[in-house]
Amino acid sequence: MFSLVILLSFLADADFFQFDSISNVSTYYFNYIYCNIWEGDCQPHQDDATQEVPTGDIWSGFSQYYTGMLTAWYCSLGQCCDSGDCRITNNITGLEKDLQVKLHGQHLVQSVVLKAIQGFIKNPESNKPLTLSFHGWSGTGKNFVARIVVDNLYRDGIKSECVRLFIAPFHFPHARLVDVYKGQLREAIRDMVLRCPQTLFIFDEAEKLHPGLIDAIKPYMDHYDNVDGVSYRRAIFLFLSNIGGGAINELALDFWHSGQNREDIGMEDLEHLLRAEAMEAEGGFAQSELMSGHLIDFFVPFLPLEYRHVKLCARDAYADRGLQPDEGTLDEVAKAILYIPKEEKLFSAQGCKSIPQRISFFLP
Repeated sequence: MFSLVILLSFLADADFFQFDSISNVSTYYFNYIYCNIWEGDCQPHQDDATQEVPTGDIWSGFSQYYTGMLTAWYCSLGQCCDSGDCRITNNITGLEKDLQVKLHGQHLVQSVVLKAIQGFIKNPESNKPLTLSFHGWSGTGKNFVARIVVDNLYRDGIKSECVRLFIAPFHFPHARLVDVYKGQLREAIRDMVLRCPQTLFIFDEAEKLHPGLIDAIKPYMDHYDNVDGVSYRRAIFLFLSNIGGGAINELALDFWHSGQNREDIGMEDLEHLLRAEAMEAEGGFAQSELMSGHLIDFFVPFLPLEYRHVKLCARDAYADRGLQPDEGTLDEVAKAILYIPKEEKLFSAQGCKSIPQRISFFLP
């Protein structure tokens, strides 16, 4: 408690907070005490803004040392677990099970994602953040796997204050504003990591990111002890992209033509190919220091999905609604999908992306 008094006195003298920020902090902790210590009539994890840890520039004004002091006090009130932070679950067993049971036709993804994340979580002395780049056609499961990762690493899943999703054309739509976006993105990443060292950042449609925007955050993914006093070594960066989708499909088709099983495709067949595709592609990836600096730890290929995989996706979609369709119904759903190439009709043109919506058409 004495340390907390010193911390608050320091912050007050340094004029770190504006009055409205103090009000927000006070409201949060009053509500926490009311809910958890006085056992008032409320829900500690409800979505009400007063029940959320204050965010924004309030945290960016002081170092991780003082953030740690505040965190220690916060934990003393019972908001932390034996693992150190109740927001973080790091359920590797659950991650492995979900990848095996819920994800179809992606043996490389199942292996690489699990090993990469498991190794990173078990190594607290990692010399850089974990950076993964997911590549493949739309509908092959890139967003789905990102969601599986989030759900197993964080208590509140995608709603966790330790998770941030950026969609390139939505959050950064105008090239002329790239300098503005740089500042906003840097500030967002710094604030998130100050509040939650193991923050997970997802960049969807990453091929549409401006190269200058990627370079602006490159230091946060590099081999630095800290950047301006903040360590980013426990952060995780996921980039989701369609780059290399065509090359992945061609290789999968070649295996099929030669009579080989798709499960025989190895990382050695695709990772170097994806790196080359990313270097030559239009957009931010090819021109960024992320590529030239070799900061992506794994290029993860998502294979095109076949008829049998679409049926499994349909089965799962029905199960999510509490239904158990027969094989005939699953075949009807799978046959309604467009398959390519034109001659072989081997791969679903849109993966499993529209399956949850399409099954409604086949309901009795």
